[in-house]
Amino acid sequence: MNTVVLSEQFSLVNSWINELRNIDIQHDRMRFRRNMERIGEIAAFEISKNLEQKEIEIQTPLDTIRVKEIAVQPVITTILRAGVPLFEGLLNYFDKADCGFVAAYRKHDANDYFSIKQDYLTCPNIEGRPLIVGDPMLATGASLIEAIKDLLTNGKPSQLHIVAAIASKQGVETIEKAYPEAKIWVGAIDEQLTSKGYITPGLGDAGDLSYGEKLQR
Repeated sequence: MNTVVLSEQFSLVNSWINELRNIDIQHDRMRFRRNMERIGEIAAFEISKNLEQKEIEIQTPLDTIRVKEIAVQPVITTILRAGVPLFEGLLNYFDKADCGFVAAYRKHDANDYFSIKQDYLTCPNIEGRPLIVGDPMLATGASLIEAIKDLLTNGKPSQLHIVAAIASKQGVETIEKAYPEAKIWVGAIDEQLTSKGYITPGLGDAGDLSYGEKLQR
């Protein structure tokens, strides 16, 4: 199975997602960011079970010992700005990872319909390395597909992992079709998208809830 729903395995993830959704708790930005970060940490822990290991020798105060550690450090990437708290959770556990960033956003028209705009990408060489892409809300999947397409110009990763706090069923299916080799780690899956492409019941705008409302341009 290429999609793992973390809330089905970890009761704590349910609690964190409940708080992310709850309008009576969302006003606490620090708590909102920390819950996103926690989901990233759980995802990182689970992803680590899939990574190749190597054997090394280390010196303790009393003796030498042969131990295992990650063979190739991953590259962690996210879509600015909403993805930063989730990204921080991933980086807390993969603290030796290299990092990349994508600036992509929805450009809304007068009727609040949108197109995907992407105008910045910075990323190390990902050739032969695990690539982890964090995006808190996997709605239609359009922005994520554009981001991954550009990231893959920096090499072919050994593994592709996608992490989201909440996804729509349609978004998951879209990513599975576009990148069947990807492993998707999601906190929860909601059944519906609105006519304007928002996850429902969802949680609202993850970027605004983390950092404050933005001007629409």
